[in-house]
Amino acid sequence: MLPPVVLSIAGSDSSAGAGAQADLKTMSALGVYGVTAITCVVAEAPGQVSAIQPVDPSIVAEQIRLLFAAFPIAAIKTGMLFSSPIIEAVCDALAAAFARNTRRPLPVVDPVMVATSGDSLLDPSAVDLLRTRLFPLAHLITPNLDEVRVLLGRPAADLPAMEAAGAELARAHGCAFLVKGGHLRHEAKAVDLLCLADGACHRFSAPFVPGVSTHGTGCTTSAAVASYLALGLPLAEAVERSKLYVTKTVRKYFRLESLQLSGPGTLFSCA
Repeated sequence: MLPPVVLSIAGSDSSAGAGAQADLKTMSALGVYGVTAITCVVAEAPGQVSAIQPVDPSIVAEQIRLLFAAFPIAAIKTGMLFSSPIIEAVCDALAAAFARNTRRPLPVVDPVMVATSGDSLLDPSAVDLLRTRLFPLAHLITPNLDEVRVLLGRPAADLPAMEAAGAELARAHGCAFLVKGGHLRHEAKAVDLLCLADGACHRFSAPFVPGVSTHGTGCTTSAAVASYLALGLPLAEAVERSKLYVTKTVRKYFRLESLQLSGPGTLFSCA
């Protein structure tokens, strides 16, 4: 029997630590079958993005159309979409696919805006389109703190501010938000908050792993949640298991000693 099929709509990361490559590794590890609609080709190594080539929006849409025609898609994860035309094409293609299917897959939206290196991965003019077109399709949205700052226009510098931000976003968009707190290094633990539209908030935490420079944990998180949803888990349990999975992958890092871009001794997690 074919395992559940999960669609990743994301960019291609040449270092294979993030993007569609990380998604496929995660999906395989968790026992689902991953398929991809590639939105951009990114020349990237940990610590640097040197070039981005967006895929023609019509090709992005055709990938989605064909995959829905060929596979029983159980869940969807969106990652790097890069531009307004690609966002429009993705939303149009998903809306058409949902209209043709009696069982609607559960979309997990990772609103990718900035790489770990600090490089921009979304045209600033496209942020409003994420809000108005993509977010209404979402079952869960998974911003990190940099993305929360863009979405709300203010930082979330501690756990109470994270909770307030997550609650505000969930109310405004009528769906769940997973606010990822891995950038709050002054906290004792890495805390993620699952804020639901009804006002409930669930906290998931794990100790920081010292000395590790991660790459692609956001992609891995959203891909893991989508995988667990496809396997039939309820949302809170899917997020909890995803947190455990990502923590385990960070602990099982490997060391690349000769990286010129990031410096010798930089550590990378193995998803």
